[in-house]
Amino acid sequence: MRRRNYAHASCKLNPVRTKSYPPSALAEVLAGLRGQGKRLVFTNGCFDLLHSGHLHTLSQAQRLGDVLVVGINSDASVKRLKGAQRPIVRETERVQILAALDAVDYVTIFGEDTPLDLIRLLRPQILVKGGDWGSEAVVGKEVVEENGGEVVVVPYQPGFSTTGIIERILAVYRDAQKA
Repeated sequence: MRRRNYAHASCKLNPVRTKSYPPSALAEVLAGLRGQGKRLVFTNGCFDLLHSGHLHTLSQAQRLGDVLVVGINSDASVKRLKGAQRPIVRETERVQILAALDAVDYVTIFGEDTPLDLIRLLRPQILVKGGDWGSEAVVGKEVVEENGGEVVVVPYQPGFSTTGIIERILAVYRDAQKA
């Protein structure tokens, strides 16, 4: 049997160290990119269990500009928003997963329950949210629009949610225990 060389460049994940920055350092990187005329796109979320709905939103967001920045809620923030059993996947792992995606240029973690302060700091030209949000409910909308930017709501992909995945997993295990 022929051995394959999996160290080939096409098999490697994108290095997290070049994509993941604390908010203040990322703001400096983005200022430089903005100075080069790059159009900055921002989206955020918990991204607890990455699923097709997330991938759809990220790929649509990437197409709207030159640089896609993803803000993820810290573990403490997810716990406050989603409950004591969440997150399922720790923030460091969620950063690694998102940073490995070609669509994502930069990832940062924010500890607040909303990304408003992060949006003020990073000053994206385009703010993207998934279609489960109405455009009026998008946090940071006013900040982005006041700076001449726009808010884009990507159409919702029904049937894809982290909570739904967790519920399906629990149901499978409950049914297995009954059998």
